[in-house]
Amino acid sequence: MNIASPDELTGFLKQNPDITMIEVLVPDMNGILRGKRIPRNEFSTLFKDGIKNPASVTLLTCRGEMMVDLEQFHGDPDKLMKPVVNTLKPVSWVPSATAQVLTTFTELDGSPGMFDSRNILIKALQPLYKMGLKAVVATELEFYLLEQGDGTTPKVKVPRIPGTGLDQTGIQYCMPEDYWDNEAFLEDVRKTCLEQDVPMTTVHSEFSPGQFEINLHHCDDPVLACDHALLLKRIVKGVALKHGMAATFMAKPFSEIAGSGLHIHFSLYDEAGNNIFADPKATEAPAMTDTLLHAIGGLAETMAESMAVFAPTANSYRRLVPENFVPLAPSWGYNHRDVALRIPVSGDKDRRLEHRVASADANPYLVMAAIAAGIHHGITQQCEPTTPMVKEGEEMEEAITLPRQWAAALDKFADSKILPHYFGSEYCGFFETIRRSECDEFSAKVSNLDYEWYLRPL
Repeated sequence: MNIASPDELTGFLKQNPDITMIEVLVPDMNGILRGKRIPRNEFSTLFKDGIKNPASVTLLTCRGEMMVDLEQFHGDPDKLMKPVVNTLKPVSWVPSATAQVLTTFTELDGSPGMFDSRNILIKALQPLYKMGLKAVVATELEFYLLEQGDGTTPKVKVPRIPGTGLDQTGIQYCMPEDYWDNEAFLEDVRKTCLEQDVPMTTVHSEFSPGQFEINLHHCDDPVLACDHALLLKRIVKGVALKHGMAATFMAKPFSEIAGSGLHIHFSLYDEAGNNIFADPKATEAPAMTDTLLHAIGGLAETMAESMAVFAPTANSYRRLVPENFVPLAPSWGYNHRDVALRIPVSGDKDRRLEHRVASADANPYLVMAAIAAGIHHGITQQCEPTTPMVKEGEEMEEAITLPRQWAAALDKFADSKILPHYFGSEYCGFFETIRRSECDEFSAKVSNLDYEWYLRPL
């Protein structure tokens, strides 16, 4: 389970003797980090025995509300939060001498708590590991920078036209000046990633003003890769706050410009280190094996029932707009960014698929678990993929087959026949109950749009 030892705490405090508090963090079902601060006299208890906390903290809505019946959750007893190895790091964006550590829940006997999404990913990966396979993955996260304001509507932080008070208009995709305008923020993100061992690589000015993408280096431990993704979100938000801004990973914070996604690159290697997605004997690109084709087929078969994981909030579905580089069907293709499952241009060693469906607001552990489940299902059941999106240079018509409404996606999840084998039936029940409760509550609210559209004419 990669639990940190007391020796890690000792070494950390030797290097950081002024630390007075540690923020003890755990991801909830939404991928939101929850937790508490503990004083220095409790550090050793955390690293020696773990600290007790109600496990229901992992089963909250996005608003931090409890929607699972406590009797259903066996009375909500205390469980143990134990620190994850190599995640004890300083928090440089707060003025106090504070550190943070990522934790995972265990039962009181030390066994994994199967209500913790981190442990759900570990469970979902086991079938692939039992086949002697190792996954190498990487994540790409998009987000918006926001200007602080007093209004009720957020304002994207757009560049100013030099010498004026005017905002820059247009998309200005890949504009180097956008990096200059946000140099202090981006440099602090880079430094903080180094401090916290989060392997940041490329920064990309994205398809809308104020939108950026930060890529993380590939990793041969999908759980660690998801740790990195969640910690990167925290770094971006913390550093933005330090610089008088805000950052959001909402899927669609602005209706008129692009949404934000979570893209995951995934490849598989056998025990000899061979990439089982690559066919070195092939003469045409992409040089794919039948195994990769079956993995694509499995991901396509499980995609609809996984949409509630890939798009977990009401706002997620505002991103699912045609002709916006957002997949609306389980399509695939080579070197094509308008598909759900893209095969990038690559060599045999790094042949991989890129899963492009999830929104940036999704829980990376559960997204990765659903991808691992689809791949394993496809390989073992030899699922056949559909025709690729591009064939002989001609675009193919794509019917919209994935659910584009939250309730419809939850219906598909509730009827799932495959995911419960990988997530566990009990966790799937918790997920459906909590997300459905939030969906129903959101849908019941009367918004300003109701008044603007209907109040006077009806």
